Amino acid sequence: MLEEANWTVGRVAKRCGVKVSTLHYYERQGLIRSWRNDGNQRRYKADVLRRISVIKAAQRMGISLADIKAAFASLPNNRTPTKEDWNKLAASWQAQLNARIHYLETLRDSLSGCIGCGCLSLNSCPIYNPEDTLASEGEGAVILERDAALK
Repeated sequence: MLEEANWTVGRVAKRCGVKVSTLHYYERQGLIRSWRNDGNQRRYKADVLRRISVIKAAQRMGISLADIKAAFASLPNNRTPTKEDWNKLAASWQAQLNARIHYLETLRDSLSGCIGCGCLSLNSCPIYNPEDTLASEGEGAVILERDAALK
């Protein structure tokens, strides 16, 4: 066991505001790692607190765990992100967040009318879609997707 790896799973969970099972899940996903002491109990280095903070912040922004894992893997030696690393990670996610914000704004602005799903089930549909011609443009809310791409 590494000398500095002396944080118990319970202590990390309490300090980070997550469940122990969440830490186990993060570990299985390769987002964090632990070491085992002589009694085969998990122990963490203190820098795991920063990794978990980055994970939680990124998740709150809607970043997937797969994207977070890829971002961590891009760091030299898979190290815990520094402040500079966080700035780079945040900048790389900004375009993704801006696209999501734009999509949600378009969705919000379209909620009072049909979003062009092609369901043909509305009695009074503002979009005329005979024979489901929108199907040739794609699946789902094709008009919403098209409008979001144009804005």
